[in-house]
Amino acid sequence: MIVSKDFFNLQDTLYSGQIFRFKPFKQGFLIFSKDKVCYAFEDENGVNIETDDEKYFYNFFDLNTDYKSIVEGALNENIEVLTKSANIGKGIRILKQDKVEMFFSFIISQNNNIKRIQSIIEKLCVLLGEKREFLGQTYHAFPLIERLANESIEFFKGVGLGYRAEYIKENAVKLLKGEIDLEFLGNLERKELIERLISLKGIGEKVANCIALFGFNKTDTFPVDTWIEKVYKENIKGSLTDRKKIANYYIKRFGKNAGYYQQYLFYYKRSIEKRG
Repeated sequence: MIVSKDFFNLQDTLYSGQIFRFKPFKQGFLIFSKDKVCYAFEDENGVNIETDDEKYFYNFFDLNTDYKSIVEGALNENIEVLTKSANIGKGIRILKQDKVEMFFSFIISQNNNIKRIQSIIEKLCVLLGEKREFLGQTYHAFPLIERLANESIEFFKGVGLGYRAEYIKENAVKLLKGEIDLEFLGNLERKELIERLISLKGIGEKVANCIALFGFNKTDTFPVDTWIEKVYKENIKGSLTDRKKIANYYIKRFGKNAGYYQQYLFYYKRSIEKRG
């Protein structure tokens, strides 16, 4: 499968903070999701995607969505920082990832850096996930809920989860018992989904918004972290100090495209301005 590079930059998408399971391989990357894997790389023909499950990764990379119109919408907002961000980050796509994997991955992500998040998730996959092979490489699937629910809090602390160990254990047990139904939650509107997620142990405002955007594809969501807050204060010159209010400001202004624009702004502020 070969996809045009016009609005698809593989590396920018992978390093945009929404996915934690990928690694450099040959000309590109091995990308893992659920129990599946693909090898993706860019050349003069476009983004090449090799996999045993093209249907899954066609949806995963959101190839049905018209990103040209999304970028044009961002440019039409006539906001200087958003114009710069959209022009630079126009190849970033919001991946349609597995709900269970995103649910646990972003609980793990709180107050954590990306390398450590990746390390913890990889340990969980190696210890609890099914072993598989692809292109001569061994990898492990993301653990099934049953495996997560049956482990002890001490086990989770042993892989580096610290205080988050209790959150993983409790939510895994609730998922296994059906007390949390991710499919049901996915059918809710953004606002109610966020409220339901926040009611669960270990999930705050930012984590709930990340799960909603990257796990449930609620693109009218706008996670606010340090970088987005800096954009709001330094570039937008906004006066709000509460992150929830900042998120609502962006959602009200950008509507169903808020999540896409968040990715452009996050990428710009963290990757471009951080380098000076």
